[in-house]
Amino acid sequence: MNACTRFLQHRLFPLAQVFAIAAVALLPLSSAHAWGEPHLAITKAATEALPDWQKELLGPEMEKLASKYCLIPDEVYTDKENAKYAAMPEARPGEVYLLNLHLPDASQAVNLDTLRYFMGRAVAALKAGQTTDAAKYLGTICHQVEDYGSPSHTVPGDNMFTLLTQFLPPPDDMKGLPMHGPIENGTLDVKIPGYKPQLLGLSVEEASWRLLHRMHEGILNARQTTIPILQALYAKDTETVKTWQMKAAVVDAQVTADALYTVLCLGQERGDPAELTALRDVDIAGFFPIEAVNLYYPQSQFAGSPNWGCARSGFLMEKGTRPVPLKLIAPGPTGDGTTTETRELARGISVVMGKTLTFPLPKNVYGRFTVLAGLHPELGAKGRVEFTVLGDGKPLTSVTVNGTDPAQLMTCDLTGVSSLQLLAKGRGVDPKANYAIWGEPRVGKR
Repeated sequence: MNACTRFLQHRLFPLAQVFAIAAVALLPLSSAHAWGEPHLAITKAATEALPDWQKELLGPEMEKLASKYCLIPDEVYTDKENAKYAAMPEARPGEVYLLNLHLPDASQAVNLDTLRYFMGRAVAALKAGQTTDAAKYLGTICHQVEDYGSPSHTVPGDNMFTLLTQFLPPPDDMKGLPMHGPIENGTLDVKIPGYKPQLLGLSVEEASWRLLHRMHEGILNARQTTIPILQALYAKDTETVKTWQMKAAVVDAQVTADALYTVLCLGQERGDPAELTALRDVDIAGFFPIEAVNLYYPQSQFAGSPNWGCARSGFLMEKGTRPVPLKLIAPGPTGDGTTTETRELARGISVVMGKTLTFPLPKNVYGRFTVLAGLHPELGAKGRVEFTVLGDGKPLTSVTVNGTDPAQLMTCDLTGVSSLQLLAKGRGVDPKANYAIWGEPRVGKR
């Protein structure tokens, strides 16, 4: 019996996992409370967005989730009774304080393993009728989700902002002060009225993978807030500080709600069958490959031709200086290859030659991959590129496309594949014209 069949046998069946945000200042651990009081407000807003049946399922534990359990990862040394709900004894024996529950690890695999572990624990506890244990594991998930989306955790390796304040020098009365706490602390009234939590998967494997990418969205959102908050702190403008903090907190609450909703649905095998359709295919054009360490491309991923830069999602760089929309000559409306049309793509990835893009996949979830592979019809008219799709390092399919050719629809079997790789190599005489595009890349279920 496959997952879809089991899903439809139930009256309802959403799936999710929760993660929460925690903050880690590299200070004595007893004082490391990222987001601090806002953790409580963010978690409360997330729980209020849950459907009534989930609120009833949590019962009195819902209030404790938002008033105590979401702080468990910050209090592992002072609340030893609950410290086990923020530990991974099998995978990390002896570790009491898991740093990546607070700060994203540069490795997606490490962050995903952590999410998968605590989500699995919460789901198992729910299925066993252990609501209190489940709520405590949910608190740890909420903390991780929320900390990743915290303005104080946005600069890799610099959550005390000693480097950032060299670029944005503080006024004399604030020189030398640690800025982690001021950037995130405050009393926030977080609300997400009308927000409907998203179902992230039909299994822990699928949901944790989808949640990780939702958390990446939260990180990028929070990065937009850090500098405005810092500038407002310098100006003693508390209202502007709060305005930007709320921009981060609201998205945090939405992602946390998705996580909670999914975990509770998985634990009870309930949900709306209409949500199943949205989970059949996933557009990965906006996902960050593992080469984009800390959600940006490091210098090792830059190349000269043709973009003078790195891979980009949603646009390409003409000569490295001007962003232009993605375009491909694609199959026409008939779909039989007899007609073509030039299409501007909203979703796709422009790439440089010889740089692999690697996307980890959840185990045994997706069975196929489709993508339009081609060159920009104007900028790439004189180019020639070989597009290769690999699974776990082994070639799955390959095609060579000339600049004047229509884009080729590539389809691959992903059965058993845990790592999808995309590689484009120049095969012509004018490398400056190899404006290659992976258009509308999607992984799908059989």
